[in-house]
Amino acid sequence: MNILILGSGGREHTFAWKIAQSDKVKRLFVAPGNAGTAKTKLASGSTVTNVDIAATDFGAVKELVLRENIEMVVVGPEDPLVKGIHDYFLDDAQLNKVAVIGPQKKAALLEGSKEFAKQFMAMHDIPTAAYQSFTKDQLEAGYGFLETLNAPYVLKADGLAAGKGVLILDDLEEAKTELKNMLVEAKFGDASAKVVIEEFLSGIELSCFVVTDGKNYLTLPMAKDYKRIGEGDTGLNTGGMGAVSPVPFADDAFVKKIDERIIKPTIAGLQEDNLPYKGFVFIGLIKVGDNPYVIEYNVRMGDPETEVVLPRVKTDLVEIFEAVSAGTLNEVDLEVDERAATTVMAVSGGYPEAYRKGKEITGEDAIGESLVFHAGTVLKDGKTVTSGGRVIAVTSYGKDFKEALQKSYRNMEKLDFDGMYYRKDIGFDL
Repeated sequence: MNILILGSGGREHTFAWKIAQSDKVKRLFVAPGNAGTAKTKLASGSTVTNVDIAATDFGAVKELVLRENIEMVVVGPEDPLVKGIHDYFLDDAQLNKVAVIGPQKKAALLEGSKEFAKQFMAMHDIPTAAYQSFTKDQLEAGYGFLETLNAPYVLKADGLAAGKGVLILDDLEEAKTELKNMLVEAKFGDASAKVVIEEFLSGIELSCFVVTDGKNYLTLPMAKDYKRIGEGDTGLNTGGMGAVSPVPFADDAFVKKIDERIIKPTIAGLQEDNLPYKGFVFIGLIKVGDNPYVIEYNVRMGDPETEVVLPRVKTDLVEIFEAVSAGTLNEVDLEVDERAATTVMAVSGGYPEAYRKGKEITGEDAIGESLVFHAGTVLKDGKTVTSGGRVIAVTSYGKDFKEALQKSYRNMEKLDFDGMYYRKDIGFDL
């Protein structure tokens, strides 16, 4: 079949790499894609086709799907899902037979609105931090709620803020100032027109990934990612600086608690609340003592966790997606590679604040024993150059995460571009 992946980051390159291995694929398109997807070869030997259209330009996506006889669309990022691309396909007589991997708009609110997600968890007795939400008209009430909490204080922009709308602050007065900045000064634009304030949970975080057809589900390998720009988890939040899978502290007993207390009630809740869901559920978790709590839901795969989760999935991804679309996921056996996988992300100097683009990347051809996934890259005049803050990820296998990380770091040293930076302590807390 002909398949289209929407998106341009490391997650989408990893999807392309994995889907390209399937004998079920005739042609594979990525919109808009990156330099890595452009170089990806299918099992048949043909090359993936990048198409320069935005993932949120639904009209252009429709034209592409009809022109190229595309039968499946895999939605990578959250934006088109929250804007309703699945519904757009279902409501169009020319498109409604195309399989779309990603939830419908109503269900995508699990990521599109922090308040909606917290209400969903409360309704279905899913363990999470206590919270209240506020608008700018309720600023004084927000100050009052902050005063009832102990430090640190957690402020979350209700809407989508490209992974940067969460602040964790140790000082009460600073928390009040930032609450005002978010609500009154629109620090995160429309995303912070409403702010969720919640209690801080102390523990260690991990990421759980589930793929569901709305009723049945498969739990993919767990992962742990590292969001802060600085070593020792310091500095500003980023889209992710590296990831490890499996998670050493998630033993069988803990994983069973995640399944019973969080995954099952989440999938059951989607059905009870009539939230149509065919796609990935990312569950951001924190282990507090021996118990899992939900920090957040995302309605797609995480990045850079995708770069360690999919390499450990041995089952044909297209077969999984076909079952998701058909509602027959219970018939699929998930086979997982027992090896550990780790990824390290190289970013542009200055990221996550201002950074320059257009820097030539060299050294990729020297890497043989690791996988290279492009995130913020484009091809220009035959050269691979930077086009984003998070630029390129190096993923490696190993008998454990330490061996895999050694391999990733050894190969990361072969890459180079002006201003390149990466954390050298991924896995430091494991």
